[in-house]
Amino acid sequence: MSSREDAGRPGRGGTWGARLRARCAVGAARVLARRSPAGIRTVLERLRGGARPASHAEAERALESVLAVSLRCAGPEACLVRSLAVVLACRLRGTWPTWCVGVRVRPPFGAHAWVEAEGRPVAEAAGPDYFRRLIVVGDSG
Repeated sequence: MSSREDAGRPGRGGTWGARLRARCAVGAARVLARRSPAGIRTVLERLRGGARPASHAEAERALESVLAVSLRCAGPEACLVRSLAVVLACRLRGTWPTWCVGVRVRPPFGAHAWVEAEGRPVAEAAGPDYFRRLIVVGDSG
C-alpha cells in the first residue's frame, strides 16, 4: 500500500503529469461511481472511442498512479472507484484497458470490479477464473 509521502517519490505514482492525471481520474471516478451500472457503462462506452488497447504495463502504471494519490482507492471496498479511476487514467493517455464488473463464482457471493489488459487481470490476487464477468467495457466487450 502506498502513502502520501510515496506520491512525491520518483517511481511511486510516476511523474508529476501522471499524478495529476491520476488525481483527475480519481475525482471523476468518484462522481461516476454514483451512477447506475447502466449509466456507468454508457459513459465508459462513449469515452473509450478512439483509444488503443492498453498494454498490461500501461494499466499497471495507471493503477500505481491512482494508488499513489488516493489512499481510499487502496481499500478493499474501493474496487469500483479504483477500477474506474484506472480506466480513466489510461484514457487520458489515449489507451483503454478492459473494465469488468462481475461476481465470485464460489461462495461467499460478492461483487467485484477490476481492470484487464492483454487478456489478464491487472494486479488481482485471484485468478482469472475466480470471477464471472457481468459487465465488460473494452476491446473484448
